[in-house]
Amino acid sequence: MKTKFEIEYPITSSPQLLYQYISTPSGLTEWFADNVNSRGEFFTFIWGDSEEKAKLVTLKTDEKVKFRWLEEDDEESEYYFELRIVLDELTKDVVLMVTDFAESDEIKDQTQLWDNQIADLKKVLGSA
Repeated sequence: MKTKFEIEYPITSSPQLLYQYISTPSGLTEWFADNVNSRGEFFTFIWGDSEEKAKLVTLKTDEKVKFRWLEEDDEESEYYFELRIVLDELTKDVVLMVTDFAESDEIKDQTQLWDNQIADLKKVLGSA
């Protein structure tokens, strides 16, 4: 049983630009995976020799994307990851909220992995 966790990352970017990097195969390839392919709502994430498939279940322009991981038989698993853009109306600060799942003893490692990937995203956006 995996545990759900959330992490907040302040990002210096417009929600519109950030959205392009979290919602498109080309944008995700720039920071999230070595390569990302899509066929409609189905995305394939490739890291080296490893390949994971996910279904895009939520797509809200300039706000959020949610991918549900697929099992080997292409059945949807209960696990997903969500990237949500939160804009503070007063300060105009942008925060990227990451929701993911990991085994209890792997949350620290998974958080570090996200930290590294978001650092790459910030570099691509020029907000590092």
